Amino acid sequence: MLKLAVLVSGGGTNLQAVIDAIETGKITGARIEIVISNNKNAYALERARQHGIEARCISPRDYSSREQFNQELLNCLTERRVDLVVLAGCLVVIPEQMVDAFPNRIINIHPSLIPSFCGTGFYGLKVHEEALKRGVKVTGATVHFVDKGTDTGPIILQKAVEVKEGDTAKALQLRVMEEAEWKLLPQAIQLIAQGRVEVADGRAIIREE
Repeated sequence: MLKLAVLVSGGGTNLQAVIDAIETGKITGARIEIVISNNKNAYALERARQHGIEARCISPRDYSSREQFNQELLNCLTERRVDLVVLAGCLVVIPEQMVDAFPNRIINIHPSLIPSFCGTGFYGLKVHEEALKRGVKVTGATVHFVDKGTDTGPIILQKAVEVKEGDTAKALQLRVMEEAEWKLLPQAIQLIAQGRVEVADGRAIIREE
């Protein structure tokens, strides 16, 4: 059984997609061990509690240094012997020691087709605003492993989403979530739970069943 920790900063719609996929059997062989947020008011924590999942706030504001925060976050994950860390709208920079402790065992969902509109500063509505500003006809979402760069780890899955004439950033954000993010993240977790994803030469390879 793959033990998951889900890290989230806001409402937790991607978390809900994972919870739903586990409860309906679309994800097998995995369970959410804990949900962690840096924001004590994040609705994601309430979503977790409603489904009997441990929910905890670990915020940099509650520690005298970033190093203390980083260590507490790492301790929380290692104490629970987590197998896979899932970043589902997590706005906290993942410390290098955590990447070292979980090599190719941290995944992130990003609301664009990497390498477009990604990297430092590209999160939330900013991604969709820039996509619209550039005039792209297709955007989407990407699930990737986390390395020590920003959105630079091996890509696991991607899904394209059409940009429509007259889209606002919020409308595009919702379409990307509905058509790509909420589908890709559970799919990636299921592939990993099945042992079908491996990394070679900096690339994620999905083995056939």
